[in-house]
Amino acid sequence: MSAPLPSLRPIRNVGKRVVDTILPPRCLSCGVVVDATGAVCPDCWRGIDFVTPPFCACCGLPFAYDSGPDALCGACAAERPLFGRARSVMVYNDASRDLILAFKHADRTDAAPAYGGWLARAGEALLADADLIVPVPLHRRRLLARRYNQAALLAQALGRVAGKRVLVDALVRTRPTPSQGRMNRAQRARNVRAAFAVRRSRKAALAGKRIVLVDDVMTTGATLSACVRALLDGGASNVDALTLARVTRTG
Repeated sequence: MSAPLPSLRPIRNVGKRVVDTILPPRCLSCGVVVDATGAVCPDCWRGIDFVTPPFCACCGLPFAYDSGPDALCGACAAERPLFGRARSVMVYNDASRDLILAFKHADRTDAAPAYGGWLARAGEALLADADLIVPVPLHRRRLLARRYNQAALLAQALGRVAGKRVLVDALVRTRPTPSQGRMNRAQRARNVRAAFAVRRSRKAALAGKRIVLVDDVMTTGATLSACVRALLDGGASNVDALTLARVTRTG
């Protein structure tokens, strides 16, 4: 009988310690040295406003007071969004903006595994009902310029934590759209109208499935709604939305 193979864990642990000595892990926000990869320093952590109940049962907008588990915000009560439910990890503020911008524009892709865990906790109820995870796509021109799609990295990290299948190419952006940073709600809706479609080769995989749509930031919900419409038109039975951050006040 052959002897059991030795575990590689001690070797990996030694390798990690060597790497951490040469390149110590740094805060995902400010860059100071921290104890572990994917961590946030105490000062930056205190600035993050994590979204916790009470919040709108539909869109996840944080409430100041608890009005019950089925309470809706004014916007959702007036007109229900196309998505079933939306949830977010944190409020988009000064602290979370630094995290998002570093991840999105400064190549801090090493943050994706940590964010995947954060998303899994915030979206636990959504993921329990989900068949697939789909990211919001970038147009090919922007993808070439940025070299990676931050939503796809989040979706893949979330899929590994949640044990769910991820279809990174289920949606395509059919036309380039201007940056929405200075647009109001109505302008954003017009900007992304009919800008997304289901990839023809993925329609069978989406048919009848319950989807969790992933993006980095929810502002007015215009981009998410346009993607949800495309997924529903493409055959999905239900689409929930999960983002790393969300804006709580929009124009």
